[in-house]
Amino acid sequence: MTPTVSTPPADGAIDVQVLGHVLAIGINRPAKRNGFTPKMLRELAEAYTRLEDDNNLRVGVLYAAGDHFTAGMDLPAIAEYRKRGERPIPENQGLVEPHDLGLPGYRRRTKPLVTAVKGICFTIGLELMLASDIVVAADNCRFSQLEVGRGIMPTGGATIRMAERAGWGNAMLHLLTADEFNSAEALRINFVQRVVPTGAEIDEALAIAQRIAEQAPLAVVASRLNARQSVEGGLGAALAEFTHTNTRLANSGDAAEGVKSFIERRKPNFTGQ
Repeated sequence: MTPTVSTPPADGAIDVQVLGHVLAIGINRPAKRNGFTPKMLRELAEAYTRLEDDNNLRVGVLYAAGDHFTAGMDLPAIAEYRKRGERPIPENQGLVEPHDLGLPGYRRRTKPLVTAVKGICFTIGLELMLASDIVVAADNCRFSQLEVGRGIMPTGGATIRMAERAGWGNAMLHLLTADEFNSAEALRINFVQRVVPTGAEIDEALAIAQRIAEQAPLAVVASRLNARQSVEGGLGAALAEFTHTNTRLANSGDAAEGVKSFIERRKPNFTGQ
């Protein structure tokens, strides 16, 4: 089922639609190539928070209306926030920060997120997709992290995650030249996981999300968080969680259902309990 698209106001909107256990989150300002306004950033944080807090939701899909994922930030709209050193997303209000950087005053996402990108995917677009867990790219994508050409530095995670995903040389090539590269290059350097024909990216992302949603929710979250711990805290920190986490999972209702469905040779019906 493809998400429906609303008619947005001039300063854009973030659409949300529940598709079973999946929350579809749509960037919706196609008349301006989905350039992000402060309002859209706040709404995106609210959508991520809904995904996190609704027990019926197990995975999110981030996509965009129109022909492009996003041309980046609407600079005139965001400039005053940057001059004051402020963020458009209010702090200390229990919101999930979409870049998942662990910034003070914000929560971090625990549930998985699949992102579908197409057309232009500049600056914040790249950072949002790198902050997600799995990225499906249309074969017409144009990527660029072009802040250095505007006299500023990326602060949404590009300086961290580009090197993490692509290695130092590949990260510096694209981060310091502000060049434009395509879907094939993004696949080569591990920025995206699949490239599909243009127009198929949302359906493919939804199919992946649905497959994730069919798994045991507690185990999915635990596996994601342990992998994140390995990247951010190191091998030892991830290993230290193995016994405690797996003991907790083994005593869950979903683990019992997993064993029962195996014995009965049927598809499991996980409830997240």
